[in-house]
Amino acid sequence: MLFAIYCRDKKDHQQVRLDNRPAHVEYLKKFTGQHAITGPLLTDDGQGMIGSLLVMEFADRAAAADFARNDPYAKAGLFESVAITPFRKVFPQ
Repeated sequence: MLFAIYCRDKKDHQQVRLDNRPAHVEYLKKFTGQHAITGPLLTDDGQGMIGSLLVMEFADRAAAADFARNDPYAKAGLFESVAITPFRKVFPQ
């Protein structure tokens, strides 16, 4: 089942994001084949990163939560909030 994982960064934590980005990217690579869409949320001008959106395949919500909890960004305390919601892809078919 697909799950949307929507993460918002804490205010003034851009350096935490930058410092942990290499570990985060390596972590994501361990889940190749499970990503429907994955990337950063951006500021209105498209220049800064303010969170993450991942739509990924997991067996269940517990597996999605375990993935999110073990993300290096989460372990570094980057996120103000994390929401995990089942997701159904409609388009493109």
